[in-house]
Amino acid sequence: MQVDTRTLQVQDYDGLVETMRRAYPQMSEYVWSKKSIEKLTKIFPKGQICITVDGKLAAVALSIIVNYDEFGDDHTYSDITGNYTFNTHSSTGNVLYGIEVFVDPEYRELRLGRRLYDARKELCEQLNLKSIVLGGRIPNYHKYSDELSTREYIRRVRDKEIYDPVLSFQLSNNFLPIRVLKKYLPEDESSKENAVLLQWNNIYYSKKPNTMQDSIIRLGLVQWQMRHFKNIDAFYEQVEFFVNVMGDYKSDFVLFPELFNTPLLAPFNKLSERDSMIELAKLTEQIKAKISELAISYNVNIISGSMPVFDSDNNDLYNVSYLMHRDGRIDEYRKIHITPNERKYYGMKGGNEIKVFDTDCGKIGLVICYDVEFPELPRILADQGMKILFVPYLTDTQNAYMRVRHCAAARAIENECYVAIAGCVGNLPGVNNMDIQFGQAAVFTPSDFAFPSNAIKGEATPNTEMTLIVDVDLNLLKDLHYNGSVQILKDRRNDLYETYLK
Repeated sequence: MQVDTRTLQVQDYDGLVETMRRAYPQMSEYVWSKKSIEKLTKIFPKGQICITVDGKLAAVALSIIVNYDEFGDDHTYSDITGNYTFNTHSSTGNVLYGIEVFVDPEYRELRLGRRLYDARKELCEQLNLKSIVLGGRIPNYHKYSDELSTREYIRRVRDKEIYDPVLSFQLSNNFLPIRVLKKYLPEDESSKENAVLLQWNNIYYSKKPNTMQDSIIRLGLVQWQMRHFKNIDAFYEQVEFFVNVMGDYKSDFVLFPELFNTPLLAPFNKLSERDSMIELAKLTEQIKAKISELAISYNVNIISGSMPVFDSDNNDLYNVSYLMHRDGRIDEYRKIHITPNERKYYGMKGGNEIKVFDTDCGKIGLVICYDVEFPELPRILADQGMKILFVPYLTDTQNAYMRVRHCAAARAIENECYVAIAGCVGNLPGVNNMDIQFGQAAVFTPSDFAFPSNAIKGEATPNTEMTLIVDVDLNLLKDLHYNGSVQILKDRRNDLYETYLK
């Protein structure tokens, strides 16, 4: 058996008539005229779709494009088709309107209707249309119209208490009922002239297709080797080396590790840990300005790991990450959860703000190391639209690293996002409290069919200085949210619990 999906041709008209009469025997006198099919295939050939089985026409879907705002949610079939002239079709419209679907009963076991709907959805996405809208018949309603309102009938069909061959099928194909259309199709006696206005939304739709961001985002992660630098210029040289490499590979983001500039603590090693970190903090503004220049020069967004910031007015020391946009803007995030080690040796304080950052690649989130072990923070960011979470970290032992790694992987699954982590590796003798490091950069994904089976998009070799460059597709996240095997963000019981900022 050969099943083919293709555009409908005028030459298919005789087969269309035969198939339509078999599909709608009770409405056999209402058959599309050849003139109508000729016009549809002329004004919108891509929208007229058919399926053949062993060369015989077996199913047909007809559609037009309309400026839906001109009609709204209260219209008739005659309104939307221009009294069957199709003068309402507009190549600059925003909605694909389904005007007909039928399948030869001989082939209904092949689920050809689903193929037609899938073809329509693909066309809607290709043409960057906002949605598919249609007035769906409810042919079994006449059996219940004496006892049920149309609203109650729709509810029972939705709850699978009643089967309707059209509405049940449309609901199973992710079309949402909007309202009941009265006197939609007067000749449809079995539906009592009613129809259900149904809509399927194109999650990839963009109002500005010419400026729509690319869905493929390239992440560059730096697995930074701790080493001594003879001066700050040598440190800048190493930073620029990595930014240059990532720029050459057209990365959209470069992620450095937490406190990656701590080799510059070496000249202050005779001081206490806190005092030496305060001295290092005096270099932060200079380093921040330099890395911002690199972001602009190499046309890449840089997440500068983290660096210490000292508030002399309040005598407070913070662990701060900066997002250096390639257009020169700078955002900052202050680590919220301070580890016992940071409190003990540096007397660090936690920040008080959690928010997503708007970038030229969409909304991203940023947390530092220990923060990722608190699932509430990324969940709040996910609710704000985050698609990629960046986690610079600094871990001394393998078990400390594994805490960060496993928590980051969990955050990717539960928040339907990508999570990128990068840390320092190697040893740093001669710097108090920074002597050993363990790290392995990685990018984690949700766990579903569209993603790697182990939910790891890429990972570096442990404890070796290197880069990890990974492409992630934001459209896969959209598809997961609406069509995933599980839909975590949508299925939360917000009637029982919620996560919010105070």
